[in-house]
Amino acid sequence: MNDMVINALNNIHPLSDNLIRYLNKTLTPITLKKKEIFLQKGEVSNKISFILKGMVRSYYINNDGEETSAWFMKEGDVIISVSSFFQRTPSYEFIEALEDTMLLYITYEELQNAYTLYPEFNVVGRIITEKYYVLSEERLLGIRNRKAKERYDFLLQQHPEILLRVPAKYIASYLDIDKATLSRLKSRI
Repeated sequence: MNDMVINALNNIHPLSDNLIRYLNKTLTPITLKKKEIFLQKGEVSNKISFILKGMVRSYYINNDGEETSAWFMKEGDVIISVSSFFQRTPSYEFIEALEDTMLLYITYEELQNAYTLYPEFNVVGRIITEKYYVLSEERLLGIRNRKAKERYDFLLQQHPEILLRVPAKYIASYLDIDKATLSRLKSRI
């Protein structure tokens, strides 16, 4: 299991043998059942995780008391409640498994220790952070400032696997449309 993560990280930037040993020692596996909550609103996020298998979503409760899906992540992605993890504050979001999911995680303290002990890991961290910041910005521009059909088309073009693996009600909340509109958009394709 660790090999998949180590190879992915090593492809970003070469890792020293000592760092690889550290990661092999600290990466911890966890299995989530479908619908299991990985992070509750109000908890401080203490884990940054790599998805080996499965799909998860982040959601929050909006002002109307309804769930709004913020993002979806699948195999090969990193999951984290960004502000909670890095600022050490209570999370505003929930993270939930949409499928049976296998993760490997490292804690905040272990990550900080890796940055201190193994300077090359700072490069890996920066590149991963840049990747997910760009994804976040693309999601914001691709979804939030467009008409319903354009939002759906963006999701279809950029992340078609979401349409196959995520329940319609979560996709509708992510796209900020109702389920009937989503159904009409799907039927036109």
